[in-house]
Amino acid sequence: MPLPDGPPTPAQLIGDIAAARPVTVADYMAAANSHYYATRDPLGAAGDFTTAPEISQMFGEMIGIWIADLWTRAGRPAFRYVELGPGRGTLAADALRTMARFGCHPLGIDLVETSPALRAAQLVRLPAAVHHDEIDALAQDVPLLIVANEFFDALPIHQYIRTPDGWRERIILCRDGVLSAVAGDVPAEAAIAPALRDEAEGTIVETMPAAAAIMQRCAFRLARQGGAMLAIDYGYSGPAAGDTLQAVKAHRFANTFADPGEVDLTAHVDFSVLAHAARAGGVAVAGPVGQGAWLKRMGIDARLEALAAAAPTRAAELRGQRDRLVNADAMGDLFKAIAFTPHHWPAPAGFAGETQ
Repeated sequence: MPLPDGPPTPAQLIGDIAAARPVTVADYMAAANSHYYATRDPLGAAGDFTTAPEISQMFGEMIGIWIADLWTRAGRPAFRYVELGPGRGTLAADALRTMARFGCHPLGIDLVETSPALRAAQLVRLPAAVHHDEIDALAQDVPLLIVANEFFDALPIHQYIRTPDGWRERIILCRDGVLSAVAGDVPAEAAIAPALRDEAEGTIVETMPAAAAIMQRCAFRLARQGGAMLAIDYGYSGPAAGDTLQAVKAHRFANTFADPGEVDLTAHVDFSVLAHAARAGGVAVAGPVGQGAWLKRMGIDARLEALAAAAPTRAAELRGQRDRLVNADAMGDLFKAIAFTPHHWPAPAGFAGETQ
């Protein structure tokens, strides 16, 4: 059951829609995903989707190398390891193990996670971790090294559609028991980037104010306390038009508006929005760069060779894992890495001068 001031349950959400109370796409996504993540562990073969840390230990290890390198060049300060939406804790376990090889030990491990099911899974791998419901609860007196892998894509987005009467926000209606998104009545031109306002009728534009707000809060912390943030997700650099909202269940695409709370809802991340919010918060931005290029720069191919040499019977399996993470026709191009650092910290590795 949600907190009194939390999002409604899926049943309450459908009730609101059936009663013709306006429910935006963002309202729908927030309520559905809140229930979805609170009631299950969705990861792995038995779940609905698989993330990069579950594909290969090499993913988390490269992030551990990235953190250890930056920490070393920053003068080896005391810090706390923070992860937003840490899944089962697999990435953190792999990263922290690798960091320890370089003498890089955090004062503590902070996981921002609200799902009871995932919190339990995380504590199995990270028994010393401390859980938080939100970013504002994090320590304020030491640098924070923050990781956010496939975190922003699950945050609620707003959708707008160009109609004969101008731009309108999409809302959810229930007709004959079927949910669908339609244009609302309130003009919404102000929500549309100027570069997109003249798009053709029927064009859909998405905005992500929830992601921008979280990014800016992280940036304020980094600017004040020191540290860095690495975000990896799938998406693009806007402004751009298009409907990217999608649902996944049992590793297959599903109907976005069927079974709210029982499917995973995500949308492509606009990295330009994250970059703008971060700069407004007072930090520097590096990237985005394709995940494949970033992993190769961090040394994934050398790590593959070492693992394959240690376990020759697994060489083909390990190479397949690497290819899935790196190759352009898999996750290498669609997924991107972007980093955020205070101006008094060193530039992060893996970006070769790319800035958004």
